[in-house]
Amino acid sequence: MDKISQLPDELLLKILAMLPTMKDVVDTMLLSKRWQFLWMMVPRLVYNDNYKNPKYGSFSLFVDRSFFRHEAPIIEALHFKFGSICSSEDIQAWMRSADKRCVRELTIQIDTFNDEDPVILPWSLYSGGCSMLVTLKICNAILVDDLDSPIHFPFLRTLSLESIKYPSGEFVKKLLSNCHVLENLVVEQCEADNVTIFTVVVPSLKSLVLETLENTLGTDDHGFVIDAPSLENFDIFHFSGFCTFENNMSKIVEAKLVLSTWKLWKKLSSIASFKRLYLCLPFFKDMYPAGSVFSSLVRLKICTCETEWVNLLMRVLKDSPKLRALKLHQCHFLRSNELRPCWNPAWNEPSSVPECLISSLETFKWVKYEGAEEEKEVVAFVFRSAKCLKKATINFHSKTNDTDKKLEVIKELFSSSRRSPACQLEFR
Repeated sequence: MDKISQLPDELLLKILAMLPTMKDVVDTMLLSKRWQFLWMMVPRLVYNDNYKNPKYGSFSLFVDRSFFRHEAPIIEALHFKFGSICSSEDIQAWMRSADKRCVRELTIQIDTFNDEDPVILPWSLYSGGCSMLVTLKICNAILVDDLDSPIHFPFLRTLSLESIKYPSGEFVKKLLSNCHVLENLVVEQCEADNVTIFTVVVPSLKSLVLETLENTLGTDDHGFVIDAPSLENFDIFHFSGFCTFENNMSKIVEAKLVLSTWKLWKKLSSIASFKRLYLCLPFFKDMYPAGSVFSSLVRLKICTCETEWVNLLMRVLKDSPKLRALKLHQCHFLRSNELRPCWNPAWNEPSSVPECLISSLETFKWVKYEGAEEEKEVVAFVFRSAKCLKKATINFHSKTNDTDKKLEVIKELFSSSRRSPACQLEFR
Protein backbone atom coordinates (compact mmCIF):
# COMPACT_ATOMS: atom_id res chain seq x y z
CA MET A 1 0.00 0.00 0.00
CA ASP A 2 2.92 2.39 0.76
CA LYS A 3 4.11 2.15 -2.85
CA ILE A 4 0.62 2.90 -4.17
CA SER A 5 0.31 5.87 -1.82
CA GLN A 6 3.41 7.39 -3.38
CA LEU A 7 1.70 7.67 -6.77
CA PRO A 8 0.57 11.14 -7.89
CA ASP A 9 -2.96 12.28 -7.07
CA GLU A 10 -4.02 12.21 -10.71
CA LEU A 11 -3.27 8.50 -10.98
CA LEU A 12 -4.80 7.65 -7.60
CA LEU A 13 -8.03 9.40 -8.58
CA LYS A 14 -8.20 7.29 -11.74
CA ILE A 15 -7.86 4.19 -9.56
CA LEU A 16 -10.61 5.39 -7.22
CA ALA A 17 -12.88 6.11 -10.18
CA MET A 18 -12.70 2.42 -11.14
CA LEU A 19 -14.21 1.21 -7.85
CA PRO A 20 -17.82 -0.08 -8.08
CA THR A 21 -19.59 2.50 -5.91
CA MET A 22 -19.01 5.64 -3.90
CA LYS A 23 -19.18 3.55 -0.72
CA ASP A 24 -15.99 1.74 -1.79
CA VAL A 25 -14.36 5.05 -2.68
CA VAL A 26 -15.11 6.67 0.69
CA ASP A 27 -13.90 3.59 2.57
CA THR A 28 -10.38 4.23 1.25
CA MET A 29 -10.09 7.21 3.60
CA LEU A 30 -9.33 4.69 6.37
CA LEU A 31 -6.17 3.46 4.65
CA SER A 32 -3.90 6.29 5.74
CA LYS A 33 -3.68 10.06 6.06
CA ARG A 34 -2.59 10.18 2.42
CA TRP A 35 -6.06 8.88 1.45
CA GLN A 36 -8.14 10.73 4.04
CA PHE A 37 -9.42 13.49 1.76
CA LEU A 38 -8.53 12.14 -1.66
CA TRP A 39 -12.00 10.63 -2.18
CA MET A 40 -13.51 14.14 -2.21
CA MET A 41 -11.90 14.81 -5.59
CA VAL A 42 -12.83 11.60 -7.42
CA PRO A 43 -14.41 12.50 -10.82
CA ARG A 44 -16.83 9.55 -10.98
CA LEU A 45 -19.57 9.03 -8.38
CA VAL A 46 -21.81 5.94 -8.31
CA TYR A 47 -24.53 5.58 -5.68
CA ASN A 48 -26.33 2.24 -5.63
CA ASP A 49 -28.84 1.47 -2.89
CA ASN A 50 -28.80 -2.23 -3.82
CA TYR A 51 -25.05 -2.55 -3.25
CA LYS A 52 -24.33 -4.67 -0.16
CA ASN A 53 -28.01 -4.29 0.89
CA PRO A 54 -27.79 -1.13 3.01
CA LYS A 55 -30.62 0.04 5.26
CA TYR A 56 -32.63 3.07 4.15
CA GLY A 57 -31.50 5.48 6.87
CA SER A 58 -27.82 4.65 6.59
CA PHE A 59 -27.77 4.85 2.76
CA SER A 60 -29.66 8.15 2.63
CA LEU A 61 -27.37 9.67 5.26
CA PHE A 62 -24.30 8.38 3.40
CA VAL A 63 -25.38 10.02 0.13
CA ASP A 64 -26.15 13.29 1.90
CA ARG A 65 -22.79 13.48 3.64
CA SER A 66 -20.53 12.22 0.85
CA PHE A 67 -22.21 14.10 -2.00
CA PHE A 68 -22.33 17.42 -0.20
CA ARG A 69 -18.69 17.10 0.93
CA HIS A 70 -17.46 16.25 -2.54
CA GLU A 71 -15.23 19.02 -3.90
CA ALA A 72 -14.17 18.08 -7.45
CA PRO A 73 -14.72 21.11 -9.72
CA ILE A 74 -15.99 18.84 -12.52
CA ILE A 75 -17.89 15.58 -12.08
CA GLU A 76 -17.28 13.49 -15.18
CA ALA A 77 -19.96 10.92 -14.29
CA LEU A 78 -22.68 10.90 -11.63
CA HIS A 79 -24.75 7.71 -11.47
CA PHE A 80 -27.74 7.12 -9.19
CA LYS A 81 -29.03 3.54 -9.18
CA PHE A 82 -32.02 3.07 -6.93
CA GLY A 83 -34.12 0.09 -5.96
CA SER A 84 -36.93 0.47 -3.44
CA ILE A 85 -35.39 1.92 -0.28
CA CYS A 86 -35.03 5.55 -1.41
CA SER A 87 -38.00 7.89 -1.37
CA SER A 88 -38.96 10.27 -4.14
CA GLU A 89 -38.20 13.20 -1.80
CA ASP A 90 -34.63 11.98 -1.29
CA ILE A 91 -34.01 11.62 -5.00
CA GLN A 92 -35.45 15.07 -5.76
CA ALA A 93 -33.18 16.63 -3.13
CA TRP A 94 -30.10 14.95 -4.64
CA MET A 95 -31.12 16.06 -8.13
CA ARG A 96 -31.39 19.67 -6.97
CA SER A 97 -27.89 19.34 -5.52
CA ALA A 98 -26.64 17.97 -8.82
CA ASP A 99 -28.02 21.09 -10.53
CA LYS A 100 -25.39 23.16 -8.75
CA ARG A 101 -22.48 20.99 -9.84
CA CYS A 102 -20.60 20.83 -13.14
CA VAL A 103 -21.77 17.35 -14.14
CA ARG A 104 -20.86 15.98 -17.60
CA GLU A 105 -22.69 12.64 -17.46
CA LEU A 106 -25.79 11.97 -15.34
CA THR A 107 -27.57 8.62 -14.98
CA ILE A 108 -30.77 8.26 -12.96
CA GLN A 109 -31.80 4.62 -12.92
CA ILE A 110 -34.78 3.47 -10.87
CA ASP A 111 -35.19 -0.31 -11.02
CA THR A 112 -38.98 -0.37 -11.28
CA PHE A 113 -41.76 2.20 -11.66
CA ASN A 114 -43.70 2.58 -8.40
CA ASP A 115 -47.18 4.06 -8.90
CA GLU A 116 -47.55 4.61 -5.15
CA ASP A 117 -44.33 6.59 -4.80
CA PRO A 118 -43.21 7.60 -8.31
CA VAL A 119 -39.95 9.49 -8.77
CA ILE A 120 -40.74 12.98 -10.07
CA LEU A 121 -37.62 14.74 -11.28
CA PRO A 122 -37.40 18.46 -10.51
CA TRP A 123 -37.84 20.93 -13.37
CA SER A 124 -34.51 22.53 -12.55
CA LEU A 125 -32.75 19.41 -13.89
CA TYR A 126 -33.45 20.41 -17.49
CA SER A 127 -34.10 24.12 -17.22
CA GLY A 128 -30.45 25.08 -16.89
CA GLY A 129 -29.36 23.59 -13.58
CA CYS A 130 -27.32 20.88 -15.32
CA SER A 131 -26.47 22.93 -18.37
CA MET A 132 -23.01 21.35 -18.77
CA LEU A 133 -24.40 17.86 -19.33
CA VAL A 134 -23.07 15.94 -22.32
CA THR A 135 -24.86 12.67 -21.48
CA LEU A 136 -28.20 12.19 -19.71
CA LYS A 137 -29.80 8.80 -19.05
CA ILE A 138 -33.09 8.43 -17.17
CA CYS A 139 -35.05 5.25 -16.42
CA ASN A 140 -38.45 4.84 -14.70
CA ALA A 141 -39.21 8.41 -13.69
CA ILE A 142 -41.74 11.21 -14.26
CA LEU A 143 -40.83 14.46 -15.98
CA VAL A 144 -42.73 17.65 -15.24
CA ASP A 145 -43.29 20.78 -17.30
CA ASP A 146 -43.04 24.46 -16.51
CA LEU A 147 -44.66 26.44 -19.30
CA ASP A 148 -42.91 29.65 -18.22
CA SER A 149 -39.35 28.28 -18.16
CA PRO A 150 -37.20 27.18 -21.12
CA ILE A 151 -35.32 23.90 -21.41
CA HIS A 152 -31.58 24.37 -21.65
CA PHE A 153 -29.17 21.61 -22.77
CA PRO A 154 -26.59 23.45 -24.91
CA PHE A 155 -23.97 20.64 -24.79
CA LEU A 156 -26.12 17.51 -24.58
CA ARG A 157 -25.05 14.92 -27.17
CA THR A 158 -26.50 11.67 -25.75
CA LEU A 159 -30.00 11.29 -24.29
CA SER A 160 -31.63 8.05 -23.11
CA LEU A 161 -35.27 8.00 -21.97
CA GLU A 162 -36.44 4.56 -20.79
CA SER A 163 -39.92 3.99 -19.35
CA ILE A 164 -40.55 7.68 -18.76
CA LYS A 165 -43.89 9.36 -18.15
CA TYR A 166 -44.11 12.78 -19.77
CA PRO A 167 -46.46 15.72 -19.24
CA SER A 168 -47.56 15.49 -22.91
CA GLY A 169 -46.42 14.96 -26.47
CA GLU A 170 -45.85 18.70 -26.79
CA PHE A 171 -43.38 18.50 -23.91
CA VAL A 172 -41.38 15.86 -25.80
CA LYS A 173 -41.17 18.16 -28.83
CA LYS A 174 -40.11 21.03 -26.58
CA LEU A 175 -37.46 18.91 -24.84
CA LEU A 176 -35.84 17.58 -28.02
CA SER A 177 -36.02 20.88 -29.91
CA ASN A 178 -33.87 22.44 -27.18
CA CYS A 179 -31.11 19.87 -27.54
CA HIS A 180 -29.38 21.63 -30.42
CA VAL A 181 -26.29 19.39 -30.64
CA LEU A 182 -27.94 16.07 -29.77
CA GLU A 183 -26.40 13.17 -31.71
CA ASN A 184 -27.60 10.01 -29.91
CA LEU A 185 -31.17 9.36 -28.73
CA VAL A 186 -32.64 6.23 -27.12
CA VAL A 187 -36.38 6.07 -26.41
CA GLU A 188 -38.15 3.13 -24.78
CA GLN A 189 -41.83 3.88 -24.43
CA CYS A 190 -43.88 2.53 -21.55
CA GLU A 191 -47.60 2.11 -21.03
CA ALA A 192 -49.57 5.26 -20.22
CA ASP A 193 -46.65 7.60 -20.90
CA ASN A 194 -49.08 10.41 -21.90
CA VAL A 195 -47.65 10.60 -25.43
CA THR A 196 -49.76 9.56 -28.40
CA ILE A 197 -47.37 10.75 -31.12
CA PHE A 198 -43.69 10.83 -30.17
CA THR A 199 -42.14 13.47 -32.42
CA VAL A 200 -38.39 13.55 -33.02
CA VAL A 201 -37.29 16.69 -34.86
CA VAL A 202 -33.53 16.93 -34.34
CA PRO A 203 -31.42 18.09 -37.31
CA SER A 204 -28.13 17.09 -35.60
CA LEU A 205 -29.22 13.55 -34.67
CA LYS A 206 -26.95 10.74 -35.94
CA SER A 207 -28.11 7.68 -33.97
CA LEU A 208 -31.70 6.84 -33.01
CA VAL A 209 -33.08 3.83 -31.09
CA LEU A 210 -36.86 3.55 -30.70
CA GLU A 211 -38.59 0.79 -28.78
CA THR A 212 -42.18 0.06 -27.89
CA LEU A 213 -42.78 -2.93 -25.67
CA GLU A 214 -44.75 -5.69 -27.37
CA ASN A 215 -48.54 -5.41 -26.89
CA THR A 216 -48.11 -2.31 -24.72
CA LEU A 217 -49.56 0.52 -26.80
CA GLY A 218 -51.66 -1.54 -29.13
CA THR A 219 -53.48 1.07 -31.24
CA ASP A 220 -52.85 2.66 -34.62
CA ASP A 221 -53.18 6.12 -33.04
CA HIS A 222 -49.79 5.79 -31.33
CA GLY A 223 -46.53 6.13 -33.17
CA PHE A 224 -43.40 8.05 -34.07
CA VAL A 225 -42.83 10.98 -36.41
CA ILE A 226 -39.18 11.46 -37.28
CA ASP A 227 -37.40 14.37 -38.92
CA ALA A 228 -33.65 13.77 -38.61
CA PRO A 229 -31.88 14.40 -41.93
CA SER A 230 -28.40 13.68 -40.47
CA LEU A 231 -29.38 10.24 -39.17
CA GLU A 232 -26.76 7.52 -39.81
CA ASN A 233 -27.80 4.71 -37.46
CA PHE A 234 -31.44 3.72 -36.92
CA ASP A 235 -32.76 0.92 -34.66
CA ILE A 236 -36.47 0.37 -34.17
CA PHE A 237 -38.34 -2.28 -32.18
CA HIS A 238 -41.92 -1.40 -33.01
CA PHE A 239 -44.84 -3.74 -32.42
CA SER A 240 -47.86 -1.49 -32.80
CA GLY A 241 -48.82 1.91 -34.18
CA PHE A 242 -47.01 3.79 -36.93
CA CYS A 243 -43.66 5.35 -37.71
CA THR A 244 -43.31 7.97 -40.43
CA PHE A 245 -40.48 10.08 -41.77
CA GLU A 246 -40.99 13.73 -42.62
CA ASN A 247 -37.91 14.12 -44.85
CA ASN A 248 -35.40 12.11 -46.83
CA MET A 249 -33.14 9.89 -44.71
CA SER A 250 -30.41 9.47 -47.31
CA LYS A 251 -27.51 9.28 -44.82
CA ILE A 252 -28.56 6.11 -42.96
CA VAL A 253 -25.78 3.52 -43.22
CA GLU A 254 -26.90 1.06 -40.54
CA ALA A 255 -30.47 0.03 -39.72
CA LYS A 256 -31.99 -2.55 -37.37
CA LEU A 257 -35.70 -3.06 -38.00
CA VAL A 258 -37.84 -5.31 -35.78
CA LEU A 259 -41.43 -4.68 -36.79
CA SER A 260 -44.91 -6.15 -36.86
CA THR A 261 -46.29 -3.64 -39.36
CA TRP A 262 -45.30 -2.31 -42.77
CA LYS A 263 -46.36 1.27 -42.08
CA LEU A 264 -42.74 2.20 -41.46
CA TRP A 265 -41.32 1.52 -44.89
CA LYS A 266 -43.89 3.39 -46.93
CA LYS A 267 -42.27 6.72 -46.08
CA LEU A 268 -38.67 5.62 -45.74
CA SER A 269 -37.38 7.67 -48.64
CA SER A 270 -34.08 6.01 -49.43
CA ILE A 271 -32.64 2.57 -48.80
CA ALA A 272 -29.74 3.04 -51.20
CA SER A 273 -27.47 4.38 -48.44
CA PHE A 274 -27.82 1.33 -46.15
CA LYS A 275 -24.52 -0.51 -45.67
CA ARG A 276 -25.52 -2.73 -42.73
CA LEU A 277 -29.06 -4.00 -42.24
CA TYR A 278 -30.83 -6.24 -39.72
CA LEU A 279 -34.42 -7.34 -40.39
CA CYS A 280 -37.07 -9.15 -38.38
CA LEU A 281 -40.32 -8.70 -40.29
CA PRO A 282 -43.62 -10.60 -40.60
CA PHE A 283 -44.25 -9.99 -44.32
CA PHE A 284 -42.18 -9.41 -47.41
CA LYS A 285 -44.77 -7.98 -49.80
CA ASP A 286 -44.62 -4.19 -50.25
CA MET A 287 -41.65 -4.08 -47.90
CA TYR A 288 -40.17 -1.31 -50.02
CA PRO A 289 -41.06 0.06 -53.46
CA ALA A 290 -40.57 -2.33 -56.37
CA GLY A 291 -37.39 -1.57 -58.26
CA SER A 292 -35.59 -0.21 -55.21
CA VAL A 293 -32.04 -1.43 -54.71
CA PHE A 294 -29.79 -1.66 -51.67
CA SER A 295 -26.93 -0.44 -53.80
CA SER A 296 -24.55 0.10 -50.84
CA LEU A 297 -25.51 -2.86 -48.64
CA VAL A 298 -22.54 -5.05 -47.67
CA ARG A 299 -23.77 -6.76 -44.48
CA LEU A 300 -27.21 -8.33 -43.99
CA LYS A 301 -28.67 -10.10 -40.97
CA ILE A 302 -32.15 -11.64 -41.07
CA CYS A 303 -34.05 -13.12 -38.14
CA THR A 304 -35.64 -16.48 -38.94
CA CYS A 305 -38.37 -16.36 -36.28
CA GLU A 306 -41.06 -15.00 -38.62
CA THR A 307 -43.22 -17.00 -41.01
CA GLU A 308 -41.98 -15.51 -44.27
CA TRP A 309 -38.30 -15.29 -43.51
CA VAL A 310 -37.31 -17.31 -46.60
CA ASN A 311 -39.22 -15.05 -48.98
CA LEU A 312 -37.89 -11.98 -47.20
CA LEU A 313 -34.34 -13.28 -47.55
CA MET A 314 -34.68 -13.98 -51.27
CA ARG A 315 -36.13 -10.57 -52.02
CA VAL A 316 -33.39 -8.68 -50.20
CA LEU A 317 -30.67 -10.83 -51.78
CA LYS A 318 -32.10 -10.04 -55.21
CA ASP A 319 -31.94 -6.30 -54.47
CA SER A 320 -28.47 -6.24 -52.85
CA PRO A 321 -25.90 -6.54 -55.67
CA LYS A 322 -22.86 -5.72 -53.48
CA LEU A 323 -23.63 -7.87 -50.43
CA ARG A 324 -20.50 -9.41 -48.89
CA ALA A 325 -21.68 -10.90 -45.59
CA LEU A 326 -24.94 -12.74 -44.81
CA LYS A 327 -26.07 -13.90 -41.36
CA LEU A 328 -29.24 -15.81 -40.48
CA HIS A 329 -30.20 -16.02 -36.82
CA GLN A 330 -33.31 -16.90 -34.86
CA CYS A 331 -33.01 -13.94 -32.51
CA HIS A 332 -36.47 -14.18 -30.93
CA PHE A 333 -38.78 -16.88 -29.69
CA LEU A 334 -40.92 -18.47 -32.36
CA ARG A 335 -44.52 -17.33 -32.65
CA SER A 336 -45.80 -20.79 -31.67
CA ASN A 337 -44.59 -24.08 -30.24
CA GLU A 338 -44.21 -25.55 -33.71
CA LEU A 339 -40.98 -25.87 -35.64
CA ARG A 340 -39.72 -22.74 -37.33
CA PRO A 341 -42.38 -21.98 -39.94
CA CYS A 342 -41.93 -21.49 -43.65
CA TRP A 343 -44.45 -19.63 -45.76
CA ASN A 344 -44.12 -22.16 -48.58
CA PRO A 345 -43.09 -25.62 -47.29
CA ALA A 346 -42.47 -26.78 -50.86
CA TRP A 347 -40.00 -23.95 -51.36
CA ASN A 348 -38.57 -23.62 -54.82
CA GLU A 349 -35.36 -21.76 -55.41
CA PRO A 350 -35.50 -18.56 -57.49
CA SER A 351 -35.45 -18.85 -61.25
CA SER A 352 -32.36 -16.66 -61.37
CA VAL A 353 -29.43 -16.41 -58.97
CA PRO A 354 -29.09 -13.04 -57.18
CA GLU A 355 -26.15 -11.03 -58.43
CA CYS A 356 -24.53 -10.84 -55.00
CA LEU A 357 -24.19 -14.64 -54.83
CA ILE A 358 -22.35 -14.65 -58.12
CA SER A 359 -20.05 -11.68 -57.66
CA SER A 360 -19.62 -10.50 -54.05
CA LEU A 361 -20.83 -12.72 -51.14
CA GLU A 362 -17.78 -13.86 -49.13
CA THR A 363 -19.08 -14.97 -45.71
CA PHE A 364 -22.23 -16.85 -44.70
CA LYS A 365 -23.19 -17.60 -41.10
CA TRP A 366 -26.23 -19.35 -39.67
CA VAL A 367 -26.90 -19.24 -35.92
CA LYS A 368 -29.42 -21.72 -34.45
CA TYR A 369 -29.57 -23.87 -37.57
CA GLU A 370 -31.91 -26.81 -36.84
CA GLY A 371 -31.77 -28.76 -40.06
CA ALA A 372 -35.43 -28.23 -41.04
CA GLU A 373 -36.29 -28.89 -44.68
CA GLU A 374 -36.53 -25.24 -45.73
CA GLU A 375 -33.24 -24.55 -43.95
CA LYS A 376 -31.53 -27.33 -45.86
CA GLU A 377 -32.88 -25.92 -49.13
CA VAL A 378 -31.60 -22.42 -48.35
CA VAL A 379 -28.12 -23.67 -47.37
CA ALA A 380 -27.92 -25.84 -50.49
CA PHE A 381 -28.98 -22.90 -52.67
CA VAL A 382 -26.36 -20.59 -51.17
CA PHE A 383 -23.62 -23.22 -51.46
CA ARG A 384 -24.50 -24.02 -55.08
CA SER A 385 -24.73 -20.36 -56.09
CA ALA A 386 -22.12 -18.41 -54.11
CA LYS A 387 -19.17 -18.22 -56.46
CA CYS A 388 -16.94 -16.04 -54.23
CA LEU A 389 -17.80 -17.59 -50.85
CA LYS A 390 -14.73 -17.86 -48.60
CA LYS A 391 -16.21 -19.04 -45.31
CA ALA A 392 -19.48 -20.61 -44.16
CA THR A 393 -20.21 -21.06 -40.44
CA ILE A 394 -23.14 -23.17 -39.22
CA ASN A 395 -24.12 -23.04 -35.56
CA PHE A 396 -26.33 -26.08 -34.96
CA HIS A 397 -29.16 -25.88 -32.43
CA SER A 398 -31.18 -28.80 -31.10
CA LYS A 399 -33.88 -28.58 -28.46
CA THR A 400 -33.33 -32.23 -27.49
CA ASN A 401 -29.51 -32.44 -27.68
CA ASP A 402 -29.90 -35.28 -30.17
CA THR A 403 -26.32 -36.35 -30.97
CA ASP A 404 -27.35 -38.58 -33.86
CA LYS A 405 -29.28 -35.70 -35.44
CA LYS A 406 -26.30 -33.42 -35.09
CA LEU A 407 -23.97 -35.93 -36.73
CA GLU A 408 -26.47 -36.40 -39.56
CA VAL A 409 -26.64 -32.63 -40.14
CA ILE A 410 -22.85 -32.33 -40.12
CA LYS A 411 -22.52 -35.13 -42.65
CA GLU A 412 -25.12 -33.54 -44.95
CA LEU A 413 -23.45 -30.14 -44.82
CA PHE A 414 -19.94 -31.39 -45.50
CA SER A 415 -21.13 -33.57 -48.35
CA SER A 416 -23.10 -30.76 -50.01
CA SER A 417 -21.66 -29.30 -53.19
CA ARG A 418 -20.12 -25.84 -53.06
CA ARG A 419 -19.58 -23.67 -56.09
CA SER A 420 -16.67 -21.85 -54.52
CA PRO A 421 -13.62 -24.13 -54.23
CA ALA A 422 -12.08 -21.76 -51.68
CA CYS A 423 -15.03 -22.00 -49.27
CA GLN A 424 -14.15 -23.23 -45.78
CA LEU A 425 -16.99 -24.82 -43.83
CA GLU A 426 -17.00 -24.45 -40.04
CA PHE A 427 -19.51 -26.28 -37.85
CA ARG A 428 -20.24 -25.33 -34.25
